[in-house]
Amino acid sequence: MDSFSSLSQEIKNYLPDLELYENEPMKEHCSFKIGGPARLFALPDSEEQLQKLCLFLRERGQKPLIIGKGTNLLVTDEPLDGFVIKISDKLSEVRKLGETGLFAQCGISLARLASEAAQLSLKGLEFAHGIPGCLGGAVYMNAGAYGGEMKDVVKAAVCLDEELNFNKLYDEELDFSYRHSAFTGTEKIILGCEMELNFGDEGEIKAKMRELSERRRVSQPLDKPSGGSTFKRPKDGYAAALIDECGLKGFSIGGAQVSEKHAGFVINRGNASFYDVIRLMEHIRETVLSRRGVELSPELRIIDKI
Repeated sequence: MDSFSSLSQEIKNYLPDLELYENEPMKEHCSFKIGGPARLFALPDSEEQLQKLCLFLRERGQKPLIIGKGTNLLVTDEPLDGFVIKISDKLSEVRKLGETGLFAQCGISLARLASEAAQLSLKGLEFAHGIPGCLGGAVYMNAGAYGGEMKDVVKAAVCLDEELNFNKLYDEELDFSYRHSAFTGTEKIILGCEMELNFGDEGEIKAKMRELSERRRVSQPLDKPSGGSTFKRPKDGYAAALIDECGLKGFSIGGAQVSEKHAGFVINRGNASFYDVIRLMEHIRETVLSRRGVELSPELRIIDKI
């Protein structure tokens, strides 16, 4: 029995109700449909179970990779010799706070969260309705679209801190900026968020969500596997426009291609490898830098090991 099989058995004895898998294909948990097997893969069903699991792993020298819906992840094709914890819709409670507030757990999808708010005649989350992914991932990177960002609505976040204690961050402590938060690049684990919204007309809110969803459908390659926007928006410009100006729409390496519909997306044509995408991203960055003098930074979270 190898060390991970032994660890798996220990966890099953310690947390018998935990949903735990060995050699789970990561491509099934990433919108890019790329990714090799994770040696161990768990889906906790409560915040307490998540904390117990993380403490157990820390005692054994394991540092897990935490993921949500995997909508901005690019994961290596090679086996991930480590432990992955997925924050799924098992953690998706949502409840009203006061007149115009909401609390939601981190595993809830943004689509469901925005719909729940609309049914309560609360506006402010319309921009998030069409963003794939879950609340935790959106707060982690301060996701945004169509003029809105998570920082506009999130007022507090409950988390496990670096010591794996329950903690709560408020307002300025969240340190929101463009595609960044206090959680970005840290070992803190987002558990849930408090949001402050505004009263609105339910019909108008839902109409706005439909409008933004249609704009997204028309302009983005939603029918192809991808990780969403490939690069962050550079200062004084847009990555998609720069890529298009360099004549890279439709350019491909292996199974990875710059979308012909929206140059800001690299898509998987069906058989793309991790390195196809990496090489294509490098080619895009080098071309834009040499022709436009702008250095693009990846918006994708790239995982090549745990």
